[in-house]
Amino acid sequence: MSPSKKIITLVTILVSFFLFSCGVSSTELEVGGEDGWVVPNSNKTHGDMFNQWASHNRFKVGDTIRFKYKKDSVLVVSEDEYKECKASKPQLYSNNQDTVFKLDRPGLFYFISGVSGHCEKGQKMIIKVMETESSPDSPPPSSSFSSLPASTHKKSSALKTAVQFTSSGFVVLIVSVLVWH
Repeated sequence: MSPSKKIITLVTILVSFFLFSCGVSSTELEVGGEDGWVVPNSNKTHGDMFNQWASHNRFKVGDTIRFKYKKDSVLVVSEDEYKECKASKPQLYSNNQDTVFKLDRPGLFYFISGVSGHCEKGQKMIIKVMETESSPDSPPPSSSFSSLPASTHKKSSALKTAVQFTSSGFVVLIVSVLVWH
C-alpha cells in the first residue's frame, strides 16, 4: 500500500472514531420496572405509582420507553384526557403487550390505560422530556410506537440501554478496513 493511501486510511479511521464519540446517545427504560404497565394494587398507596417511577428518571429527546403488559393497552392522550381518564381521540393507541414509544420532542407526554377503570385506579403517567442541545433549525421527528420481536426483549427492572450510533461513522469505519487490506 502506498504511503498516501496509508495516510488517507489513518485520517479516515480518526474521523470515524470522532464520529462515534459524537454519536447520539439514547436510553430505553421499562415503564414500572419489573412489574411493568399494570393496574396499581391500591389507589391509596399506589395511585401515583407510575408518576413516582417517572420522577426517578431523566428523559431526553430520543429516549424510548417500553410498556410491558397483558390484556391491556397504552394510549397517548392530551392533558385534559389524562385528567378525566377518558380518551375520545387518543394521539396514539397500542395493545400489543410490548410497546416501545420514542420520546421525540421536549415537553410533557400523557399516558393512560385504555381498559375501562384502569386509569381511575392509577394506571396513568406523565413523562417530562428535557430540552436537549441541538440545532434550532432541525425539525422534530414524529412520535412512534413499535413492537420488537420477543428475541430482542431484555429482562431488567429498569432497562437502561445506552446506545451510541452514527451510521455514517460506521460506514466510514467499514470502508477504512476494506481500503487498509
